[in-house]
Amino acid sequence: SFLLPALEGRAVERRGPERPTSLITLWMGGGQSQLDSWDPHPESKFGGPVKALETAVPGVLIAEHFPRVAEQMQHLAIIRSMISKEGDHERGTYFVQTGYRPDATVVHPAMSAVLSKYLRNPAVEIPQHFALATGSGIEAPRGGYLGDQYDAFRVFDPGRNLTNLRQPVEDERQLRRLEGLQVLSDSFRQRRSRQVDATLHQHVQQEALTMMTSSQLKAFELETEPVADRLRYGETQFGRGCLLARRLVEVGVRAIQVTLNGFDTHANNFNGQKAQAQILDPAFAALVEDLVTRDLWDSTIVLCISEFGRTPRINPAEGRDHWPLGFSCVLGGGGFRGGQVIGQTDPAAGEVSDNVPLKDRPLPARPVTVPDLYYTILTQLGLDPTEQIITPIGRPIALVDHE
Repeated sequence: SFLLPALEGRAVERRGPERPTSLITLWMGGGQSQLDSWDPHPESKFGGPVKALETAVPGVLIAEHFPRVAEQMQHLAIIRSMISKEGDHERGTYFVQTGYRPDATVVHPAMSAVLSKYLRNPAVEIPQHFALATGSGIEAPRGGYLGDQYDAFRVFDPGRNLTNLRQPVEDERQLRRLEGLQVLSDSFRQRRSRQVDATLHQHVQQEALTMMTSSQLKAFELETEPVADRLRYGETQFGRGCLLARRLVEVGVRAIQVTLNGFDTHANNFNGQKAQAQILDPAFAALVEDLVTRDLWDSTIVLCISEFGRTPRINPAEGRDHWPLGFSCVLGGGGFRGGQVIGQTDPAAGEVSDNVPLKDRPLPARPVTVPDLYYTILTQLGLDPTEQIITPIGRPIALVDHE
């Protein structure tokens, strides 16, 4: 199995009740091309026109589209040998976000939802689980069998449209509204079993009221950030999402996903991947830089990942297709040792005939499965990946599907 180096002692010293460890997932929706990002092969006919770029770590090269991330590479580890058995967008997303392959008999929680339940921070008055920059029609991480209360709180356009987060009327009118709602709730409860003291909507209502009056809502006010800092992240939805993620970590939020869609480049791959890199590079680099300089790096894990990668072979439309057998992710913070590369791919694997099943195609050196990755992350966070949860139907399921 795969394990990154153990947590350094100085990271342990910096962690504590005042600085809970958080997970920020940068989700590259559609399937980021490893050959055009973290695993370039300019010497190969499969590499295309993308050149390799030296980073702050001698010998570690990434694609030329990421000059700012290259400057932060001493803090980051690249895993170039991720493998999955799911090459479909929906199934691949489910697998990479939950650590389990889809199963018709159960809906698994996203790993971020697991953290929001088992690493709940009582000092946080806003949600413990966020999905930022998701956009309309994009599925956000769900609580699955843990319950809807662990679904991610969605913020479609970070830094914008904050009115719905705040109390819409003055205190006196709000009180009258709540008194009226309580009358309806009491009537509803009387028609149900006498043993039922509360319903889920009351729990959600109380959490909403707490959030609307919390000073922690200031985290959403991105306009309070210096203009220069906002520009470092990039004036994009994703850039604002990464800036908000940093501010939510400062509050103590446990699990945050920031989404950047647009990587499904079956045609015009090189221009498409480059355009997405121009959004990702400044935001990712600024996030790492800020977490380091603000002494938040050892208490924040950052994971940049997709549902799968793209084929080494370039199709007739100058695109790359779905490829789950040797893609990349980037991991850092939380005590993980940066400046290293794990695994190695062979682009020539893309030349294997299309009539050869995926299971028979060559794997990268030192393959890392999705459960391997989450086993490592949960261990680093102090959780037992083998711990079993009893689902509502009485079925025991481990936190990670790991043998």
